[in-house]
Amino acid sequence: MGSKLKGIWKLLFGRTTIFVILVLAQAVLLFGGFAIIDKNILILNQLVGILSVIILFYLLNTSMNSSFKLMWIILIIATPLIGVPFYIFTKLQPGTRYISKRVSDIIEEQDRYLVPAENVTRELMTEGSKEYGIFKYIYEEGKYPTYDDTGVKYFPLGEDKFRELVVQLEKAEKFIFLEYFIIDKGEMWDTVLDILKRKVKEGVEVRLMYDGTCMMSLLPRKYPKEMEELGISCKVFSPMKPFLTTHQNNRDHRKILVIDGQVAFTGGINLADEYINKRERFGHWKDTAIMVSGRAVDSFTLMFLQMWNIDNPEGEDYGRYVACRQLPRDDKELRLGGYVAPYGDSPFDNEEVGKKVYLDILNRADDYVHIMTPYLILDEEMMNALIFSAQRGIDVKIIVPHIPDKKYAYYLGRTYFKQLIKGGVKIYEYTPGFVHAKVFTSDDEKAVVGTINLDFRSLFLHFECGAYIWKNAVVGDIEKDFGETLGKCRRITLKDCEEYNPVCKFFGMVLRLVAPLM
Repeated sequence: MGSKLKGIWKLLFGRTTIFVILVLAQAVLLFGGFAIIDKNILILNQLVGILSVIILFYLLNTSMNSSFKLMWIILIIATPLIGVPFYIFTKLQPGTRYISKRVSDIIEEQDRYLVPAENVTRELMTEGSKEYGIFKYIYEEGKYPTYDDTGVKYFPLGEDKFRELVVQLEKAEKFIFLEYFIIDKGEMWDTVLDILKRKVKEGVEVRLMYDGTCMMSLLPRKYPKEMEELGISCKVFSPMKPFLTTHQNNRDHRKILVIDGQVAFTGGINLADEYINKRERFGHWKDTAIMVSGRAVDSFTLMFLQMWNIDNPEGEDYGRYVACRQLPRDDKELRLGGYVAPYGDSPFDNEEVGKKVYLDILNRADDYVHIMTPYLILDEEMMNALIFSAQRGIDVKIIVPHIPDKKYAYYLGRTYFKQLIKGGVKIYEYTPGFVHAKVFTSDDEKAVVGTINLDFRSLFLHFECGAYIWKNAVVGDIEKDFGETLGKCRRITLKDCEEYNPVCKFFGMVLRLVAPLM
């Protein structure tokens, strides 16, 4: 009984609850105030009507994604008294403009360290002129080059990555950079933290950054101070504050760990026990990651420093951390050969790199495209690309969770199943539990592993990262894992779609109205 009361107390008076109440109170004051005034002042109602027309004309002529555009149009037409001030509020956020400017400035500062090697460009143009196009795009629009002298190791589970991560951390001699969306106390983080504390005493520079959402319920608000007292430089990206602001919608969803400029990890795996199945939350947790070694590590190093220095106008000596450029370490499981292009994606550069890389794979596939994603919340362009790829004879398979972590996202995702299945796309649910992997493989020669889900938040709103891999033997490892995972899945049929709970179906359909925020 005592534990239940403690749980209720935590729910009522916890940081998350208080945070939500304060934000809702501000929303009521902001939008409710307009409603109260509107009842008494006719001129305000007319002003809102005029602003509605102006905003609608603007939206119809902007390059905004059609799903976001439709959401705003519905909101403004249906409830102008809420939609108009909310739209103006989102467009006038100084914090968003500041972050956008800082990211742009830092990318420019890093430019001379991210120049493609001339021999790599020549080889790409010779080996595959069509493939050269996507690498050219990643460099010119994403600002990250392609590398040849790189090794890649694939981890089909969080447990596998964790074991290798510990081995590599123990080898650190110069610096360790960690950037994660989620960090939570437990066996995984405690093990990593113990190593970091020892490495600091050995003179290794350690920097730790995690997303501000951890402050809601996972880590104490003063945790950065605790880390600093241990000698670990620590930052929280966009700390959650109980004030209405839109830039808090743009989270740092990246997972990057760089050691000495020699190896870098990325993928879906955060530093928390559920990711290594030491704590069960939604059945078996299926996740993936890669470790790269060699020159491609430079890109991940600079991605980390890009986010680290957003609030540091004094700048950074980037040359200290990218001068390593060593060949891949000796490891029999490290796949050599081919080309690797790590890339980051920012919500502020008006370029949807993550989405366009996925679209390119779908549009140029000759045989198959196999996908693992925890969420399937699609805009019209991605939906059409998946279906058209299947219609032209490509084997398009998507693995999603059977046990969801967020039921609202699960019900929303189901609303896309019927149209996709009718279009020839094969959808499978991972019956043992939850899939958190973000993986594309195609035609036995290309793959993407990273942090980018097939949903609006990853493709449009978050800071993300990934690695595009071509003609490296690790693609075979990734595809093998997809096949083994598929053996633990159940294929979803049109009959299944018809038999879904009608209440849940309706709930999912209603959520389609605000899908761009999911």
